[in-house]
Amino acid sequence: MLLNGGYVLRLSPGGLARADLRIDNGVVVARGARLKPRTDEVVVDCTGKLILPGMVCAHTHMYSALARGMPAPRSAPTSFPEILSRVWWKLDQALDQESIYYSALIGAIEAVRCGTTTLIDHHASPNAIPGSLDVIRDAFRAVGVRGVLCYEVTDRGGIRRRDAGLAENGRFLAASAGDPCFRGLVGAHASFTLSDHSLAALADLTRGHRAGLHMHVAEAPDDEARTQRAHGRGIIDRLERFGLLDDRAVLAHGVHLSPRALERIRKARAWLVHNPRSNMNNAVGHAPVHTFGTRTALGTDGWPADMWAEARMAHFRLRERLGPAGAFDVSRLLDGAHRLASSLFGLSFGTLDMGSVADLVVCGYVPPTPIDGRNAIWHALFGLRTSMIERVMVNGRWVFTDGVIPGVDLQDVAKHARCEAAGIWARMGGKG
Repeated sequence: MLLNGGYVLRLSPGGLARADLRIDNGVVVARGARLKPRTDEVVVDCTGKLILPGMVCAHTHMYSALARGMPAPRSAPTSFPEILSRVWWKLDQALDQESIYYSALIGAIEAVRCGTTTLIDHHASPNAIPGSLDVIRDAFRAVGVRGVLCYEVTDRGGIRRRDAGLAENGRFLAASAGDPCFRGLVGAHASFTLSDHSLAALADLTRGHRAGLHMHVAEAPDDEARTQRAHGRGIIDRLERFGLLDDRAVLAHGVHLSPRALERIRKARAWLVHNPRSNMNNAVGHAPVHTFGTRTALGTDGWPADMWAEARMAHFRLRERLGPAGAFDVSRLLDGAHRLASSLFGLSFGTLDMGSVADLVVCGYVPPTPIDGRNAIWHALFGLRTSMIERVMVNGRWVFTDGVIPGVDLQDVAKHARCEAAGIWARMGGKG
């Protein structure tokens, strides 16, 4: 396939250039100002269109996609631990395989319509653990997005469920090895829900599969405080003790990490993922993203995977925190998510240079002011809207064209999803 006439945007370092892209076997095999069409290839006219890399959501929870509009708890939570116990832990216990599938399907559909082509998911379904990651994979495949999946290991459901979570991670890691569109991580809930024995088991799993840990870290002040009370040492101390803090680890949130803890994370070259909309919604504070270092990415923590909306929120919140003189380029967070995906898949994401994966978005954006490589990110942040997305490609295949996802009946999916959501809410019963 040859895409000709488009303007290709690179986020970091910023760049904008008129370029044709030749796609073969899921990869950009040639890029140039005037590529001559071959007789055996399809030519797609992108004249005047903006072409940018598919976005990567570096941390999300697909299982929350059917929570939208659900009844509130009988008594409103007054702290983050109560939000967990009265809302999310009741929701994940209400999931079965069918509701897991439709949650992931709806989340993937919303993602691709927003130009997000890779989802790094963190799953929990204590009453439906075995095979749950395959269910999510199948939903992602139906839409055409890439996924990096894991199951959230925790002690809060007892040893049997903990061991089932460990087994599900190990099984999926083995099953996804070599898959061009799927990878696995080793999932873990917050430190205060994990014993030393459980951390040791997680460490064995990461070493055995040469995989990284995907874990919630210091999302709220309670995380560190409860970890100290239960285990006599802090979150980062525990991760270091068990060899889980390394350059493959993906740590979500980091809102309440101390400067010393951040320095140790930077030294270990672990990834930190910022989730501003979730943090603001849960009123847990704002992460010191400007101190996170170079291995920082952007996630949504279960909010719809519209990465431009998330980036705008990150920009505004950072401006509020740092003031007009404390500029922070949020394109670093979007670029970080691409670099994280590159490290997980062993492929090049986010550049659309020769050799890059052919994950891209074609937008009908007509700039009302001058645009070039220096200011293109600001056009993308404040000019682009999801309604402007005309086509989305993943692994060299069109997965969204003019409102249509091939093979997916959006109305039928929404109808089934509503039934599954009602079932989840009924199984949650009288939320405490």
